[in-house]
Amino acid sequence: MRNYDMMARVGIETSKDDKTKPKDAIEVISALHISESEPPYPYRQPIPISLASNGYMITFEEAYPYLYFEDQVNGSKMIVDYVADLFNLEIYGLEIDRWATYELDWINELQEKTLVRFEFMVNSSNDSFGNKSLDYVLRNAPASEYCILQGNVSNNFRFDGKLGPANHLFIQPNGHWVTLDNLINFDAISIVVRRCRLSVSDLYSFIRHWRTGGSRRLTFLRLEFENRRIFENFQNEFEVVGRDISGEYRLSDGESWHFDHGYNIQRNDGVKAVIDFGADYFVMMVCIGDTLYDQDNYLKENSDQQFLLHQNV
Repeated sequence: MRNYDMMARVGIETSKDDKTKPKDAIEVISALHISESEPPYPYRQPIPISLASNGYMITFEEAYPYLYFEDQVNGSKMIVDYVADLFNLEIYGLEIDRWATYELDWINELQEKTLVRFEFMVNSSNDSFGNKSLDYVLRNAPASEYCILQGNVSNNFRFDGKLGPANHLFIQPNGHWVTLDNLINFDAISIVVRRCRLSVSDLYSFIRHWRTGGSRRLTFLRLEFENRRIFENFQNEFEVVGRDISGEYRLSDGESWHFDHGYNIQRNDGVKAVIDFGADYFVMMVCIGDTLYDQDNYLKENSDQQFLLHQNV
């Protein structure tokens, strides 16, 4: 289900589709407001709603039907219900912009299973700040494997709630609003934030939070800074049990992170992680195995990660 730029679209994912690329879905039906029925010719007029039957008009464009509704909210619900019933399918993913946040309420009521993908998109025709819309999305986002947030918000936007659960959380390209409290309250296995403004002190506080048992589901964290950061006295801040760790961390979606000078730290319960940082980034990778170089780190059943380490002998 995709609803942005004032147009709702329903597509069908096939077994060959890449779940990280929802645009590969085969679109089968669309819903628009009746005011959008004017063809791209200046002498043509919108279809009058008085000619509609059952509250909507139908045209066929691009090989599938376009339905024009006076009430587009009910229209978007109707086409989802129609396709789901016709093909006996559940909702696979949801993409919306700031004008379609109403979808969240009824999707959360309708859908019992976790969505594969949820994406909040930037509206292509309006790049103004959408603080209220993103706040609503953050508080009502459905549980999903992939949660992608692209909202454009002002510099003073703040979120004081919790987000999740999700397997993979991407905040891009505007993650300047993410605070230390937000990072602590994100419930996700992997987190990527771009244009991050967290300070080095914030990151040290987050590591202490993790070492005492916080954010237990987290296995991968990547922050890309808006401005350069200087990490000083890292080894004095934490009990480093290894340094100059090199290797590669791979995720199931094809993403990977190569590191040559990682630091090995340990949680209070013995779980280890590799920390890699530079002026423009901070990455934290939690190990799977009992020890840093445990064979399970290379590939563990039912895990979405591979941790390939090069041990210096």
